[in-house]
Amino acid sequence: MSFPKNFLWGGATAANQYEGGYITSGKGLSTLDAITGGSHTKPRMITYKTKDGKIESIPSRGASLPEGATGYVDPKVYYPSHVATDFYHHYKEDIALFAEMGYKCFRMSIAWSRVCPKGTTEINEQGLQFYDDVFDELLKYGIEPVVTINHFDIPMYLADTYDGWSNRKVIDFFVFFCETIFKRYKNKVKYWMTINEINFCKSWTNIGIHKNDPQTIYQAAHHLFVASAKAVKIGHQINPENQIGMMIAYIPSYPYSCKPEDVMAALEFNREKEFYMDVQVKGYYPNFKLKEFERQGVVIKKEVGDDEIIKEGVVDYIGFSYYMSSVSASNPEEVGMTGGNQVMAGRNPHLEVSEWGWAIDALGLRISLCQLYERYNLPLFIVENGFGAVDVIETDGSINDDYRIDYFRKHIKAMEDAIEIDGVDLIGFTPWGCIDLVSAGTGEMKKRYGFIYVDMDDQGNGTLKRSRKKSFYWYKKVIESNGQDLDY
Repeated sequence: MSFPKNFLWGGATAANQYEGGYITSGKGLSTLDAITGGSHTKPRMITYKTKDGKIESIPSRGASLPEGATGYVDPKVYYPSHVATDFYHHYKEDIALFAEMGYKCFRMSIAWSRVCPKGTTEINEQGLQFYDDVFDELLKYGIEPVVTINHFDIPMYLADTYDGWSNRKVIDFFVFFCETIFKRYKNKVKYWMTINEINFCKSWTNIGIHKNDPQTIYQAAHHLFVASAKAVKIGHQINPENQIGMMIAYIPSYPYSCKPEDVMAALEFNREKEFYMDVQVKGYYPNFKLKEFERQGVVIKKEVGDDEIIKEGVVDYIGFSYYMSSVSASNPEEVGMTGGNQVMAGRNPHLEVSEWGWAIDALGLRISLCQLYERYNLPLFIVENGFGAVDVIETDGSINDDYRIDYFRKHIKAMEDAIEIDGVDLIGFTPWGCIDLVSAGTGEMKKRYGFIYVDMDDQGNGTLKRSRKKSFYWYKKVIESNGQDLDY
């Protein structure tokens, strides 16, 4: 059998897309609480208040808010994160369904503003108790929690008051949050990741910055690196058995042709992801990025000891998302562009795409696993992978999502080949949105990923009833056979 006996089969979610209960029991506001819904053709919007009191909105992707603007929740507007699919009130039911599928682990995030409502050193005991209850329920079924410490948002108070991660003081607030949860859940959680898809954290939405010029983005990234490294060190001190990883959005790019200029274009595209991994895995800034900083006039302000902190706080494993691949060309006009996983990417003429334009490339997952393992020689954990689609409920109540099963069959076979043929150390697989939740990119519910259907629509209407899709039973069989039975 190619998959290890202790392989971590499971599923993945994020608090801001799944948990709901957005101001329940003392929780504070986060930046994602001011992001509206959208669609494939209509962008999600940030609602905010200008310093002279006007209510405005701006497309959320890559947004830069005006100086002095603060996040604003408009009572007349629908915000998908406020209820999402309501794990807060359904966690026992949902975890029972995960256990029925046979999960060995469950990836989730802790909402920073539920534990520390402002993101500062004020603690909300009710928030801590909620996660105690969730972890206890998981452990009751023998499901290992895999916790992302910060998944795509920041307490709104830190964005409004400190300009988010551009301010070095936020490092200390984050480290306080990390130390609090490491101590609280010392005997309940072993697997952690510090920052979700850190290479995408470049806007007000994710890190609370009001400007998104290169100087601000990379200064904020430096603060993220230092904070993550400090968290790794503290987490190991509190419990030496903790496994603490990083998390990257991995979208490999192939050269559009064998023309050397296209090969170079792909190398440069891939470097942007490698930069974030190099710092957190190797413990230093790579030369290619330092040269880029010189060309852009970016000067990273460091405190004495930062480089040593980053060097000492390298991660134990690499967690990454993989949904699609792309292509790069020296002349972008030669390549058709397609949207996918929060970026515009070159479209590969050899691959099919989903309804939302994401290239379907199972072999690309094996290629990615090989490239990552050979570059870093650390255990790998696929913590997101999946297929967003419109699911139809048949008259008999069944949901026949064969397209999702076919997607996973091919990707799991690619994982098996990477382990068996290429010798990759792969420790787990947690498909994204194992239960239906709000799409991060579009804010939709109709773009569904889950093995479990949740009755909720794009306007927030629905009973929140849970239903098993065909893929639910298929994935259960996959886990039972440790990845050997992929038929359906």
